[in-house]
Amino acid sequence: MAKRIFDLVLLGVSLPVLLPVFVVVGLLVRLKLGSPVLFRQQRPGLKGVPFEMIKFRTMLDSRDEAGELLSDEERLTSFGRSLRASSLDELPELWNIFKGEMSFVGPRPLLMQYLPLYSAEQARRHDALPGITGWAQIKGRNSLSWDEKFKYDVWYVDNRSLGLDLKILAQTGQLVFGRKGVSADGHATMPPFEGEG
Repeated sequence: MAKRIFDLVLLGVSLPVLLPVFVVVGLLVRLKLGSPVLFRQQRPGLKGVPFEMIKFRTMLDSRDEAGELLSDEERLTSFGRSLRASSLDELPELWNIFKGEMSFVGPRPLLMQYLPLYSAEQARRHDALPGITGWAQIKGRNSLSWDEKFKYDVWYVDNRSLGLDLKILAQTGQLVFGRKGVSADGHATMPPFEGEG
Protein backbone atom coordinates (compact mmCIF):
# COMPACT_ATOMS: atom_id res chain seq x y z
CA MET A 1 0.00 0.00 0.00
CA ALA A 2 2.84 2.41 0.84
CA LYS A 3 4.42 1.78 -2.56
CA ARG A 4 1.12 2.48 -4.32
CA ILE A 5 0.71 5.75 -2.41
CA PHE A 6 4.32 6.67 -3.26
CA ASP A 7 3.66 5.99 -6.97
CA LEU A 8 0.50 8.11 -7.02
CA VAL A 9 2.14 11.02 -5.17
CA LEU A 10 5.15 10.94 -7.52
CA LEU A 11 2.80 10.72 -10.48
CA GLY A 12 0.87 13.77 -9.29
CA VAL A 13 4.05 15.78 -8.72
CA SER A 14 5.66 14.83 -12.04
CA LEU A 15 2.66 15.16 -14.37
CA PRO A 16 2.62 18.98 -14.59
CA VAL A 17 6.28 18.88 -15.66
CA LEU A 18 6.05 15.86 -17.94
CA LEU A 19 2.74 16.62 -19.69
CA PRO A 20 4.22 19.28 -22.04
CA VAL A 21 7.13 16.91 -22.81
CA PHE A 22 4.61 14.16 -23.55
CA VAL A 23 2.77 16.38 -26.03
CA VAL A 24 5.95 17.50 -27.81
CA VAL A 25 7.34 13.96 -28.07
CA GLY A 26 3.99 12.69 -29.34
CA LEU A 27 3.94 15.32 -32.08
CA LEU A 28 7.53 14.50 -33.08
CA VAL A 29 6.76 10.78 -33.24
CA ARG A 30 3.75 11.49 -35.47
CA LEU A 31 5.87 13.72 -37.72
CA LYS A 32 8.91 11.46 -37.99
CA LEU A 33 7.49 7.95 -37.70
CA GLY A 34 3.85 8.36 -38.68
CA SER A 35 0.86 6.72 -37.09
CA PRO A 36 0.18 5.13 -34.66
CA VAL A 37 2.09 7.28 -32.21
CA LEU A 38 1.79 4.74 -29.40
CA PHE A 39 3.16 1.20 -29.33
CA ARG A 40 0.96 -1.24 -27.41
CA GLN A 41 1.98 -4.74 -26.41
CA GLN A 42 0.93 -7.40 -23.95
CA ARG A 43 3.53 -7.83 -21.21
CA PRO A 44 3.57 -9.95 -18.04
CA GLY A 45 2.82 -7.98 -14.89
CA LEU A 46 2.55 -8.97 -11.24
CA LYS A 47 2.51 -12.79 -10.95
CA GLY A 48 2.90 -12.93 -14.73
CA VAL A 49 -0.65 -11.67 -15.36
CA PRO A 50 -0.74 -9.93 -18.79
CA PHE A 51 -1.43 -6.23 -19.17
CA GLU A 52 -1.18 -3.85 -22.14
CA MET A 53 1.96 -1.74 -21.81
CA ILE A 54 2.09 1.46 -23.85
CA LYS A 55 5.15 3.34 -25.06
CA PHE A 56 5.94 5.90 -27.72
CA ARG A 57 6.68 4.22 -31.02
CA THR A 58 10.39 4.17 -31.94
CA MET A 59 10.43 2.06 -35.12
CA LEU A 60 9.19 2.24 -38.68
CA ASP A 61 6.85 -0.43 -40.07
CA SER A 62 9.24 -1.27 -42.92
CA ARG A 63 8.69 -4.71 -44.48
CA ASP A 64 10.50 -6.94 -46.95
CA GLU A 65 9.14 -8.14 -50.31
CA ALA A 66 7.27 -10.97 -48.58
CA GLY A 67 5.51 -8.50 -46.30
CA GLU A 68 7.48 -9.52 -43.20
CA LEU A 69 8.71 -6.84 -40.82
CA LEU A 70 12.40 -6.06 -41.15
CA SER A 71 14.68 -6.57 -38.15
CA ASP A 72 14.56 -4.15 -35.22
CA GLU A 73 17.99 -2.82 -36.20
CA GLU A 74 16.73 -1.96 -39.70
CA ARG A 75 13.52 -0.33 -38.51
CA LEU A 76 14.98 1.69 -35.63
CA THR A 77 15.69 5.23 -36.83
CA SER A 78 18.16 7.70 -35.35
CA PHE A 79 15.19 9.54 -33.86
CA GLY A 80 13.96 6.29 -32.33
CA ARG A 81 17.41 5.58 -30.91
CA SER A 82 17.45 9.03 -29.35
CA LEU A 83 14.03 8.44 -27.76
CA ARG A 84 15.24 5.16 -26.28
CA ALA A 85 18.54 6.59 -25.07
CA SER A 86 16.71 9.38 -23.26
CA SER A 87 13.96 6.97 -22.08
CA LEU A 88 11.35 9.43 -23.37
CA ASP A 89 9.68 6.51 -25.17
CA GLU A 90 8.67 5.24 -21.71
CA LEU A 91 6.54 8.29 -20.81
CA PRO A 92 3.17 6.70 -21.76
CA GLU A 93 3.82 4.03 -19.13
CA LEU A 94 2.72 6.66 -16.61
CA TRP A 95 -0.80 5.58 -17.61
CA ASN A 96 0.09 2.00 -16.64
CA ILE A 97 1.27 3.32 -13.26
CA PHE A 98 -1.97 5.24 -12.79
CA LYS A 99 -3.93 2.04 -13.49
CA GLY A 100 -1.84 0.10 -10.97
CA GLU A 101 -0.34 -2.22 -13.59
CA MET A 102 3.18 -0.84 -13.15
CA SER A 103 5.24 1.06 -10.61
CA PHE A 104 7.95 3.68 -11.07
CA VAL A 105 10.45 1.10 -9.79
CA GLY A 106 10.45 -2.66 -10.38
CA PRO A 107 11.75 -5.29 -12.80
CA ARG A 108 11.20 -4.21 -16.41
CA PRO A 109 8.24 -6.00 -18.06
CA LEU A 110 9.65 -8.27 -20.76
CA LEU A 111 7.93 -10.35 -23.45
CA MET A 112 5.09 -12.80 -22.88
CA GLN A 113 6.91 -15.52 -24.82
CA TYR A 114 9.71 -15.54 -22.24
CA LEU A 115 7.42 -16.77 -19.43
CA PRO A 116 7.82 -20.53 -20.08
CA LEU A 117 11.59 -20.11 -20.47
CA TYR A 118 12.31 -18.82 -16.97
CA SER A 119 13.74 -20.99 -14.23
CA ALA A 120 11.78 -20.97 -10.97
CA GLU A 121 14.31 -18.49 -9.56
CA GLN A 122 14.14 -16.17 -12.57
CA ALA A 123 10.33 -16.24 -12.50
CA ARG A 124 10.43 -14.65 -9.03
CA ARG A 125 11.01 -11.33 -10.82
CA HIS A 126 7.21 -11.32 -11.24
CA ASP A 127 6.65 -11.23 -7.48
CA ALA A 128 6.76 -7.41 -7.73
CA LEU A 129 4.98 -4.96 -10.00
CA PRO A 130 7.03 -4.24 -13.14
CA GLY A 131 8.62 -0.80 -13.25
CA ILE A 132 9.71 1.95 -15.61
CA THR A 133 13.14 1.62 -14.03
CA GLY A 134 14.72 -0.89 -11.70
CA TRP A 135 17.80 -2.26 -9.97
CA ALA A 136 18.97 -3.98 -13.17
CA GLN A 137 18.60 -0.70 -15.09
CA ILE A 138 20.96 1.23 -12.83
CA LYS A 139 23.40 -1.69 -12.81
CA GLY A 140 23.90 -1.68 -16.57
CA ARG A 141 20.58 -1.61 -18.41
CA ASN A 142 20.85 -3.60 -21.67
CA SER A 143 24.62 -3.99 -21.47
CA LEU A 144 24.01 -6.72 -18.88
CA SER A 145 23.71 -10.39 -19.75
CA TRP A 146 20.28 -11.95 -19.25
CA ASP A 147 21.60 -13.91 -16.26
CA GLU A 148 22.92 -10.74 -14.61
CA LYS A 149 19.69 -8.88 -15.32
CA PHE A 150 17.53 -11.59 -13.74
CA LYS A 151 19.78 -11.83 -10.67
CA TYR A 152 19.43 -8.08 -10.12
CA ASP A 153 15.65 -8.29 -10.61
CA VAL A 154 15.28 -11.06 -8.04
CA TRP A 155 17.59 -9.23 -5.64
CA TYR A 156 15.27 -6.21 -5.90
CA VAL A 157 12.21 -8.36 -5.18
CA ASP A 158 13.89 -9.66 -2.02
CA ASN A 159 15.19 -6.27 -0.84
CA ARG A 160 12.62 -3.72 -2.03
CA SER A 161 11.89 -0.74 0.16
CA LEU A 162 10.95 2.91 -0.21
CA GLY A 163 14.56 3.89 0.47
CA LEU A 164 15.83 1.56 -2.26
CA ASP A 165 13.24 2.92 -4.71
CA LEU A 166 14.40 6.48 -4.02
CA LYS A 167 18.01 5.44 -4.59
CA ILE A 168 17.10 3.74 -7.89
CA LEU A 169 15.14 6.78 -9.09
CA ALA A 170 18.02 9.13 -8.27
CA GLN A 171 20.55 6.94 -10.09
CA THR A 172 18.19 6.45 -13.03
CA GLY A 173 18.31 10.19 -13.68
CA GLN A 174 22.10 10.08 -13.85
CA LEU A 175 22.00 7.02 -16.11
CA VAL A 176 19.51 8.57 -18.55
CA PHE A 177 21.52 11.77 -18.88
CA GLY A 178 24.64 9.68 -19.46
CA ARG A 179 22.78 7.53 -22.02
CA LYS A 180 24.66 4.41 -20.93
CA GLY A 181 23.74 0.78 -21.50
CA VAL A 182 20.90 1.51 -23.94
CA SER A 183 21.65 -1.54 -26.10
CA ALA A 184 23.74 -4.68 -26.20
CA ASP A 185 26.50 -4.80 -28.82
CA GLY A 186 25.01 -5.43 -32.25
CA HIS A 187 21.38 -5.20 -31.12
CA ALA A 188 18.71 -2.51 -31.03
CA THR A 189 18.12 -3.41 -27.39
CA MET A 190 18.92 -6.95 -26.22
CA PRO A 191 19.29 -10.29 -28.01
CA PRO A 192 16.21 -12.49 -27.47
CA PHE A 193 16.10 -14.53 -24.28
CA GLU A 194 16.22 -18.22 -25.17
CA GLY A 195 16.17 -19.80 -21.74
CA GLU A 196 18.88 -21.22 -19.57
CA GLY A 197 21.96 -22.81 -21.15
